[in-house]
Amino acid sequence: MLDVRRLRLLRELKIRGTLAAVAEALAYSPSAVSQQLAILEQEAGVPLLSKSGRRVQLTPQADVLVAHTTQLLERLELMESEMHASLSEVSGTVRLAVFQSAALGIVPQSLTLLAERYPQLRVEVTQREPESALASVWARDFDLVIAEQYPAHSAPRLAELDREVLCDDGLRLGTTKASGIRSIQDAATLPWVMEPRGTASRHWAEQTCRLAGFEPDVRFETADLQAHIRLIESGNAVALLPDLVWAEQTPTLDLVELPGSPSRTVFTSAREASASRPTIQACRAVLREAVQLLRA
Repeated sequence: MLDVRRLRLLRELKIRGTLAAVAEALAYSPSAVSQQLAILEQEAGVPLLSKSGRRVQLTPQADVLVAHTTQLLERLELMESEMHASLSEVSGTVRLAVFQSAALGIVPQSLTLLAERYPQLRVEVTQREPESALASVWARDFDLVIAEQYPAHSAPRLAELDREVLCDDGLRLGTTKASGIRSIQDAATLPWVMEPRGTASRHWAEQTCRLAGFEPDVRFETADLQAHIRLIESGNAVALLPDLVWAEQTPTLDLVELPGSPSRTVFTSAREASASRPTIQACRAVLREAVQLLRA
């Protein structure tokens, strides 16, 4: 009988690529990971790893085990979910990954509501970029993610993950109140602040400017939207901002409508096998309620 814990190590190696990355993710030492995989190889009776320079690669036989391990872990998680669903009390830990504006706008009130209603529930919140956070939920580093999808930029669709829409979040041009800007074209010659290259928000912002007829002069690059606001308030930049950054606050900037009134989609995602857990359902219900309260 093959050991499930060792099979999971093999699957983690397939996902993360190196023994060191597996060790870091699971709080093992690289030598311990290597030792456990060697035992698994003995148990399986076939080679599972081959050397490729300083790295190791999975053999075709290892890929077969990984495919079945994925199904096995999903069934185990579903079993746990059904067991927990039989309990009347919502308790345990939910590991939640969020992007910054959701962390600022949605999460604080949600945590307050959860603490009031489910005192036995522990929620651990980590800020992550949506693209990597979705992959981390799939890899079982997190249980639930709040992610985003920009217009014409589909967020990654990963097998085993579901998706529930939380809200549509308007996107506008942020400028100082005294700027006199009335359209995005008026900002064509101004300095811009944008999120880092490679993010969906950055690609969308650049494309929006190009469709408006100009290449943005991006002088400032940061993922911190509060830094975007400070740079705009001080007159050093303009930016495209989501409405969620103003949750429960009065905007300090002039917010200019964009052509077509674009919005991003904010959604939650969990593994399908764990989505029925009372802890996940409780978190999702409260997140939906928090969004409704913000818009009331």
